[in-house]
Amino acid sequence: MLLENIRTELDLTERHLLVLKKVIEEAPIGILKLAEVTGMQNHKVRYSLRVLEQANLIKPSAQGAVPGDAVSKFLEDFELELEKINEKISRIREIEASIPK
Repeated sequence: MLLENIRTELDLTERHLLVLKKVIEEAPIGILKLAEVTGMQNHKVRYSLRVLEQANLIKPSAQGAVPGDAVSKFLEDFELELEKINEKISRIREIEASIPK
């Protein structure tokens, strides 16, 4: 319903972050190995790799995915971005609490 899109995006973000984490830890790493270590289906890993590559967080190599040029900046900004999301959630909670029941 109203929150379904948010939940879907959070699920996708979690998946992308898990794939990014494994690429950083085990690079170079291919789709089959990523699917094995994450427990994800190949097509989901492939999609996450595409999203991460478009964001310059990974790049392809002949041996598999490796961290991209934007990883350092992404990790630097990550906590600040999560804090902004938490602030938004707090405001949403306040609105919900103020709705007459």
